[in-house]
Amino acid sequence: MLRELELDAGRPAAQPVEFDMATPLIAGLSVAAAALGGRSMIRAWQAFQTRAAMPRVRRFYPGGFQGEMNRREAALILGVRERATLDKIKEAHRRVMVANHPDAGGSHYVASKINEAKDILMGKGKPGSSMF
Repeated sequence: MLRELELDAGRPAAQPVEFDMATPLIAGLSVAAAALGGRSMIRAWQAFQTRAAMPRVRRFYPGGFQGEMNRREAALILGVRERATLDKIKEAHRRVMVANHPDAGGSHYVASKINEAKDILMGKGKPGSSMF
């Protein structure tokens, strides 16, 4: 090494002291960045897991009412299957009517359609028997 310094006497020698002090600083910053990145990844994963466990929100039927109601439309209005049991139909009717009752600020038209849907699914009425 001494021989190399003698050959390069015309040039200033490199100072290795700066690199020795910078290396631990860079290593420390790298470890800190990795720790913060890992922490944020863990938090994102935990948020994803809790979001996936929540029940999916049902989307509403985007269309309007048909001219004459059929079983499919009646089931969509009440939120049940076309071949649902009478108990499920009654429970769904009650739930939807509580939310849309005219005495509670709901529409008379919507309430009549809900009642018509219940009648069709229970087999009590014929399609298109709404007074509106």
